Amino acid sequence: MATTASGSVLLLLLLAAGAAVDGRVISNSTSSTGLVSDGVHDHRDGSPYLLLRSFSAVSASDSCDQTYGFMPCTTTTVGNLFLILVYGYLMYLAATYLSSGSELLLELLGPGLVGGLLLPILGALPDAMLILVSGLSGSTETAQSQVSVGMGLLAGSTVMLITIIWGSCVIVGKCDLQDSVAKDLQDTKGFSLTGSGVSTDIWTSYAAMIMVISVIPFIIVQLPQVLHSASARRLAVLIALIVSLILLITYCFYQVFQPWIQKRRLAYVKHKHVISGLLKHLKKRALGRLLTDEGEPNEDIIRKLFHTIDENNDGNLSKAELRALIVGIQFEEIDLDKNEAVDKVMNDFDTSNDQFVDEGEFVKGISRWLTEAKRYGGSGPDAGPNSSSILDAFHIGTKREHKRLGGDQSDEVVEAVENPKWITYKAVMMLLLGTLIAAVFADPLVDAVDNFSDATSIPTFFISFIALPLATNSSEAVSAIIFASRKKNRTTSLTFSELYGAVTMNNVLCLAVFLALVYVRELTWDFSSEVLVILIVCVVMGLFGSFRTNFPLWTSSIALLLYPFSLALVYVLDYVLGWS
Repeated sequence: MATTASGSVLLLLLLAAGAAVDGRVISNSTSSTGLVSDGVHDHRDGSPYLLLRSFSAVSASDSCDQTYGFMPCTTTTVGNLFLILVYGYLMYLAATYLSSGSELLLELLGPGLVGGLLLPILGALPDAMLILVSGLSGSTETAQSQVSVGMGLLAGSTVMLITIIWGSCVIVGKCDLQDSVAKDLQDTKGFSLTGSGVSTDIWTSYAAMIMVISVIPFIIVQLPQVLHSASARRLAVLIALIVSLILLITYCFYQVFQPWIQKRRLAYVKHKHVISGLLKHLKKRALGRLLTDEGEPNEDIIRKLFHTIDENNDGNLSKAELRALIVGIQFEEIDLDKNEAVDKVMNDFDTSNDQFVDEGEFVKGISRWLTEAKRYGGSGPDAGPNSSSILDAFHIGTKREHKRLGGDQSDEVVEAVENPKWITYKAVMMLLLGTLIAAVFADPLVDAVDNFSDATSIPTFFISFIALPLATNSSEAVSAIIFASRKKNRTTSLTFSELYGAVTMNNVLCLAVFLALVYVRELTWDFSSEVLVILIVCVVMGLFGSFRTNFPLWTSSIALLLYPFSLALVYVLDYVLGWS
């Protein structure tokens, strides 16, 4: 299959080269006029000669510079459009190889350094390559002209990921909403704007928050324009570059340690859920109210409860006595067995570490958790033990937290990797091939976009904004939509987290490459409208995702409308109001 694809690409390149062929000059040694006979008429009688234009007669505006001195080029609209399609396909191929190689490495080595550091960087590599070459070659004037291709790609990729792809994932992944939570694999309400939608876990909200924070470098680099300070522009670019690199390193560290943080958070929430079930069970056995009229723990009732549980009256609760107490508690909703529950209760209450819970430890432990439970259900006389408001709210709240963290939801079976040496070799070759293709064909693609802009008088920003993200992000887009179509909260959470993560890498890694290019080549930063579009889309969608974990179907319309709004805003600001 790979051979077929490579052959197709080679054929396309040959066709492209054929489209750019110029005729050679035909010399005439017998005539100083440079005229050549048409081979039909006898020109001695004064009939017209066939006149051929020599290369010297071609105007400079009709010529094109071949990338690397041999890559095909053309000055025609159709020819450049064809080259954009060919080179765009090659960049799509590079992105696919990088993605597949990264997934194989992740399968072998697991998360951590691979999932947290390597995957995000490799995912942003094609965009970074295009941004780099857009202003790397040629004179400063040429770089200043072509660098808008890089900005168009940066803005277009960011906007497309969290508008069109985000909205499409909501549509294809929608399930019925019950109590503001999407029910896995249940889609009976059709296209109800409020009755169907998707739900995500709390880690997805954290990813959206990080995406919002990642726009800080854009704000920094834009401050001199806002303050009308031309002298501070170069300094602002340098500061924004440093901040971008700091955010990039910080984000990679977070990605590396995030699985460990997630496990710790999940373990704590599971622990709270065990205690909430224990409190509900104790409430049924108590000989009075566990809370006083003032809403404080009732220590007398708690002590009586302790003596009720202490079957051998030795003043201590053993593991066997705790197990007898916990037998009647239901923990199936979080997949927790009784032995694990006993261990959690013992570890929480046994502050002396003697494997027994004495009366004092029991009273302190129950009092502490009753105080914690009041945060979920309020306080007061009506919230006493004879009313289930506090403890029921605590139990439901911990269960909801556990679900928001994605606990015990695994729809993927982890299998042992067969032939790891071959998988490693295949992954490395895919990564090298993807990197090589991206490095070689990024520059010709930028030149083709620039030439197409000259041929059609369409600004390079709009061409790169619309066309280039389709090449560099198509593989990611298709994968996200297919993954979301599984209609499960876990897969939706992973899909949205990856989208937010890809935008974050655009805002830190790709922007860092762009800022370094502007600073080193001493280019002018004049992208106010483009930066404003990125800020609006990232902040609106980021805040949307930060403070919500459920997204009804109507939210997809907001995301989808932001894409044409972004294009219209740049056009109005640059070509109507004259910002650029």
